[in-house]
Amino acid sequence: MSVLQVSEKPYSREWLLSEQPTSRHQARLGRAYVIWRRFSANRLALAGLGIILLLILVAIFADVLAPHNPVQGDLRNSRLLPPGSAGYLLGTDDQGRDILSRLIHGSRLTLFVVVLVAIIAAPVGLIIGTVSGYAGGWVDAVLMRITDIFLAFPKLVLALALVAALGPGIENAVLAIAVTSWPPYARIARAETMTFRNSEFISAVKLMGASPFRIILRHVMPLCLSSLIVRVTLDMAGIILTAAGLGFLGLGAQPPLPEWGAMIASGRRFILDQWWVAAMPGAAILIVSLGFNLLGDGLRDALDPKEAGQ
Repeated sequence: MSVLQVSEKPYSREWLLSEQPTSRHQARLGRAYVIWRRFSANRLALAGLGIILLLILVAIFADVLAPHNPVQGDLRNSRLLPPGSAGYLLGTDDQGRDILSRLIHGSRLTLFVVVLVAIIAAPVGLIIGTVSGYAGGWVDAVLMRITDIFLAFPKLVLALALVAALGPGIENAVLAIAVTSWPPYARIARAETMTFRNSEFISAVKLMGASPFRIILRHVMPLCLSSLIVRVTLDMAGIILTAAGLGFLGLGAQPPLPEWGAMIASGRRFILDQWWVAAMPGAAILIVSLGFNLLGDGLRDALDPKEAGQ
């Protein structure tokens, strides 16, 4: 160990950026620090991260932040009040319900859909893609033809067909969106796997007696995670829009749940005179989708191996 390494304090900048890490722990922390430096240099990415963190905090503390009950209104005194009315910052809808409170509680449904779709679709795509890319042959042909069948249908159309068959509801909408979201992840994982399945380190692991299952699980999948994380983050906006589209058509969350797409559907009748009923949830979808896109762009740049030497 050099004199420089001895003098470096643990978790200091010099220790994290050391070119000769003394442990896996130091190497992993150093890589995470470098990725964060590249990510934090992108102001738009930080803005996207701030939007997503704000969405999470709003969802967690929705009961505290919401000034009114999101599902109960006052038809006699509070129907279709404009923004800025007494006690109603963003106005009310046709049922006399506070739009701000419904948007705040609707953030929980948005996160529910996004997180569940990511938990279901990303692992399925990762498993199918890595197995297909590593095995090759007839296994690759069968799995990729199945993937092509799903990719042949527009995502929203296939989701509509599945929800129509399963029945309306937020759970069925999540399942339908997840079923239509995994094929791109499988394609990415397969392409990443095929680039290094014949590399020297994979051959060395084979010589040590590792089984194909262990090679895929311990050595191939971790190398595909960075690209998969970026793609999942970029797809979050599309997932939110698909869920909103299903809600708009009455196939997603059912009334009186404050789902943003359903709120737009209920407000389209008043779009000319009471524009805020549909515009406010539309703006919420726009801001959150923009946040996920900015975050995904920042992660793509930060995790790009070509940027490592810059």
